[in-house]
Amino acid sequence: MLVLLVAVPAGLALVLTTIDLMHLLPRALWWPAIKAPDTSDPAQLLYRYAFLPRVAVSLLAGAALGLAGVIMQHVLRNPLAEPTTIGTNAGASLALAAATLYAPWLLESGREAIALAGGALATAAVFALARGRSFSPVSIIIAGLIVSLTFGSASALLMALNREYTEELFIWQSGSLVQNGDAAAVSLAPWLLAGICAAFLLWRPLRLLDLSDDGATALGARPVLIRLAGMGVAVALSAMVVAETGVIGFVALAAPALASLAGARTLGRRMIWSPLVGAALLWLTDRLVQHLPFATEVPAGTATAMLGAPLLLFLLPLLRVGPEGQADVISSARPSATGRRLIAGLVLLILAGVVAIGFGRGVAGWHWIWSADLTQLLALRGPRVTVALSAGVLLAIAGTLMQRMTGNPMAAPEVLGISGGASFGVLALLFISAGFDRTAMLGASLVGALLALAIVVVVASRNALSPQRLLLAGVAVATVASALAALLLASGDPRMDFLLAWLSGSTYRATSADAVTAATVAAIVLALAPLTARWLDILPLGETAARGLGLRLGQVRAVLLALTALATATATLVIGPLSFVGLMAPHLARMLGLRRAVPQLLGSAIAGGLILVAADWAGRTLIFPWQVPAGLIAAFVGGPYFMMLMWKGRQ
Repeated sequence: MLVLLVAVPAGLALVLTTIDLMHLLPRALWWPAIKAPDTSDPAQLLYRYAFLPRVAVSLLAGAALGLAGVIMQHVLRNPLAEPTTIGTNAGASLALAAATLYAPWLLESGREAIALAGGALATAAVFALARGRSFSPVSIIIAGLIVSLTFGSASALLMALNREYTEELFIWQSGSLVQNGDAAAVSLAPWLLAGICAAFLLWRPLRLLDLSDDGATALGARPVLIRLAGMGVAVALSAMVVAETGVIGFVALAAPALASLAGARTLGRRMIWSPLVGAALLWLTDRLVQHLPFATEVPAGTATAMLGAPLLLFLLPLLRVGPEGQADVISSARPSATGRRLIAGLVLLILAGVVAIGFGRGVAGWHWIWSADLTQLLALRGPRVTVALSAGVLLAIAGTLMQRMTGNPMAAPEVLGISGGASFGVLALLFISAGFDRTAMLGASLVGALLALAIVVVVASRNALSPQRLLLAGVAVATVASALAALLLASGDPRMDFLLAWLSGSTYRATSADAVTAATVAAIVLALAPLTARWLDILPLGETAARGLGLRLGQVRAVLLALTALATATATLVIGPLSFVGLMAPHLARMLGLRRAVPQLLGSAIAGGLILVAADWAGRTLIFPWQVPAGLIAAFVGGPYFMMLMWKGRQ
């Protein structure tokens, strides 16, 4: 079975490679062109310096990711761990993007050191945040998700600030195997060889991690040092792949999982077969993407994400994951003074709206806009502020509903893939249509959000909606949406400017119609959400208590999910997929002592609206005359803030 698992994809890739070679160059010239290509023949140059290096890099990168995935999963005792889910890839990608844009001199001696530093920093942040919870699988995944969102938002912010490189950086971060010489292959080969040697030197110590830490210590081992050594090898391999090809996700997850399902039960067998499976899978994927009918080539990382995310959804129900508690990630015991806090928040929100409309920065510096100018600018700023306010309110309410319904403090539209599903619906519509019909886009966004909700709930319900399954199902759905966005970019669609701004959470193109739609839906959701207060107060007590108190859980969840989908779909349509707003706002309300359902809903709505209004104003004014999307500002501030709160509450 294992032989077939490698031989079938490798055989198909070999057939496709041979066919492509025969179209590129006559067979008689294959060997001479390797030794001494004719510089006057473009076909020989492409064969020697583009085609062959690309095949080599796909094999080397796939093998490196397969080995890194095996080690990470074994060290963390988590069959779903891989460089994407624990933040390593996001850290390496951010470090390389920052160095490329602002310190290119650091790359003169190669990108490997920068990528390794970024990947190690992100992984260390994940471990620091998860330390207080004994590095449990759920805590690792939660911390990895937060770090990935934070670093990913920072990368997107860098792209927004450097628009001339936006599309190139976006494609590179999607994982590209396009080569222009032997440099990448020559760089990857020794790193892979060193990683293989280090992994097999660590084989016996790593086997001891199958025991408990006490058992391993009794045999003279030091589990902490073993884990650090293993993670060091895995992070180094992952960072090297990012340095040479960009982010190629899910190969590190798929290769060990497929090898295990095919019969590689022991660590040694998985360490042998997973790199082979990874190499064959990435080689085949790279051959297939070159035959897709798009104006530009689809990045290999996008293709692996499109294939790997459904695989993750398929594997989740098959994996045996121990139950985890659903205690708050962030706790607070502040006394409640509900009325005063809500009134103060509302006053602050009104003041923020006034400042966002009337105070700004122009060629003459900072100033208030008075009567005549205000009348002219109101038509431009009014829709933006209204859309930002309404989207913040909608996402905050959606996050509150989801957290109270699931009892999971990490539940939020962006984390559980609901925002990704809504954006998937819009992107799918853009694939099959040529315009921007707002009614059709709202319908597509709503259908996508409902579909994502259904997938996440069905996959996670087999383990009582456990946090780990919910989070990973959401990550898979969001990954498919991101991959589809990259696919649309690669298609050469003329609407790329709109797409890039929308994906960043921008209010640039907000119209009066958008403002009316968003405000109307926000008013409806605000009116309906308090009617579910009794349900929201009971559901966190658990399913047994809820049934004992007379709740019909199926109907209750259906209503709450529909309300969540409507709020998320509308917010995603008018401003794009956002990060952290729906996650942060309910926590901020709880920190202010608003713990009952209705006060928390109102407090979250105020906090969400305030976050996005302030972010939109800051993005419009801080680096005038350029602008930064509100979603990136909110995520860039919200990510570190949420990490700080997790750090304080890690005990």
